[in-house]
This record gives sequence, structure tokens and C-alpha cells, in this order.
Amino acid sequence: MVALALLLGGGGFAAWKLDWFSGNGEAVTFGKNPPPAEGKSDAGAPSAEAKPSGDPDVLMPTGPKSDFKQTAKLDDGTIIAKTRVTGAKSGFEGDVWVWAPKQYDDPKYAKSGFPVLIALPGGNGFPNNYWADTSLGLQKAINEGVKAGTSLPYIVIMPVLNPDAKYYYDGSDIPGQAKMGTWIAEDVPAFAKANFRTYKSRDGWAFMGSSSGAFVGMKTVLQHPDKFKAVIASGGEIVPDSPLWKGHQAEMDANNPEKLAQKLIDTKGPEVYINFQIGTKESGKDRMTKFQQQYGKGPIKTTIRDIQNGEHNGWHYVRGMKEGSLEWVSKVLKAPKPEEG
Repeated sequence: MVALALLLGGGGFAAWKLDWFSGNGEAVTFGKNPPPAEGKSDAGAPSAEAKPSGDPDVLMPTGPKSDFKQTAKLDDGTIIAKTRVTGAKSGFEGDVWVWAPKQYDDPKYAKSGFPVLIALPGGNGFPNNYWADTSLGLQKAINEGVKAGTSLPYIVIMPVLNPDAKYYYDGSDIPGQAKMGTWIAEDVPAFAKANFRTYKSRDGWAFMGSSSGAFVGMKTVLQHPDKFKAVIASGGEIVPDSPLWKGHQAEMDANNPEKLAQKLIDTKGPEVYINFQIGTKESGKDRMTKFQQQYGKGPIKTTIRDIQNGEHNGWHYVRGMKEGSLEWVSKVLKAPKPEEG
């Protein structure tokens, strides 16, 4: 992002040349689907993809399909693209970036679902999601993990986390504010299901996030264990801290991971998996350790990964994912299944 900002500062022509030669801004289609059946011209209708076979958990794209524009291309030819989404449940309208692995277009997987990793940024998470910046290496790390057999080929969904850059909203439905909890837990997954081959069950759904995004990912998994199974929470906060909660203690408690964890323990499940990551050069491990000691029992499975010489940034969190957290989450989620032959 810094390099792009410098380039733009150096002149619009240079930025124009970058987009011209890279393909940025061009329309993108994910999945090599056949054209609509004859007589059907509704571009927003679900595509005529081959029907899934064998696994009733596979969910083919439900539509309507979104309009994607390329924002980056990886060395392997895969694309990061952006679209605008209006949440049917939250009413919030925001940008979402997506990336699909090379396997998604492989004919062998045409009838298979793919696991989804919803990647949440730290900070205000508005107007951009920094996981869509290829310099952090998230998508490359997944590619390398797939080749090494240590990662599943995830579809990565990267939504904005907040409605503005003024406050933290804790990824929650704070009374009187934009319904960011509903946006993350309901509308973003619905968008993924509309556009991609996914899974109906929670076995195909996980979060990863850093800092405030780690809090939101963990909170959402604990709040909706019927929909999401795991989270990689890097350098994260543990409790809600938005100033907008003032005067709404009961609602804040309903979005507090500690209280949600205790409720899950008391009701005996379902099982969820929380993988904390923390750099050895940053603070916060004590909060993770305390959470693990108090709530890492029963249905709540927790691990803490130390990132040696790691600091509070995305580059080091991706390194932690490459060193083991991607493999960890891949073991508890459902893999796509290619057709035989």
C-alpha cells in the first residue's frame, strides 16, 4: 500500500500505466462456469454450474453474482478482486475483496465446495482491508502451504471491518450504530455463498484476523459456533473496548468473548478452535494465557503460537501462519474433494 501511495504521488500517468499493464480495474469472473441456459439472460441468476455429486454438504453458488474488479494479481496468476456489497441483514454497504486459489478453477474440483477463510484487518479496517495487499503475503502463504500439503486451498474473503474511520465498532451490533456484527456474521458469509462453491456446514468456515480483527473473529466464532468452527487470532484483544458501548452494558456483555466462552462451556458445545498468535516483541500474551487458562476447556480448544522476534504487524502474523497456524486450522476444517480420474 505504501508503494502504491508513493507511485500515485509521483504522478497519475505512472499509476495509469501500472493498472494498464497489470489488468487492475478489469472485470473478473471466479470459476470457469458454462454460460446461462438458452433463453436465460439474467446475469444475476445462479450460474448453470455442474451439480455437486456425492457430498450433500456442498453448496453451489446461490447468486446473485457480484461484479468483481481486479485489484492485484499474484505470480501464479490468481486474482484479488473487489466488489461492493449491500448487506441484506445489516443494511450496511461496504467493500469486500476476494481471492480464490488456483484449485478453484481446476475442472477436477468443479463439483466440490471450498473452505472459506474470512480475513479481518486491525485498526479501523476502513476504507480498506490490508489483507488484500499482496505485500503481506497471506495468499502466497496459502499457495505455498497447499503445495507443501500443510494448508487447504482457502477462498479468502476480506471485508471492511468498520463503517468509518472514526470509532472502533468491535464488529458488533452496538445500539444506534451500523450493524457491523450482522455484517460480519451474516452478510459477508451470504455474499461468499452467493458467489462461490462453499460448504453448508460450519466445517468449511473460519476466521483469521489481527489486532481488532482478531477480537472480532474470535468473538464471532464464540457467538455463532453453529456457523463457524475456528479462528486464527493474532496479537488480539480479548474484550470489547469501543467507546460506543457506553450506556449499553448488557449488549456489550453479549459481545464479550469471555462471557461467550463461559456460556459455550456451560452448554457443552459445539467445539470451537482458537489459535492465538503473538510476537515475542509485542505485549498481550498475558491476556491470551489468562483466557486459555480460564476458558480453554470443554468445547473450547485453544493454542498459543509464539512468533519469535515477531512484532505487532501483518508480515509477522503471516510468518506465524506459515510456521504452523495454517496447518493447525487446516486440520479442523473440511478440504475440497477432487473428482477421481
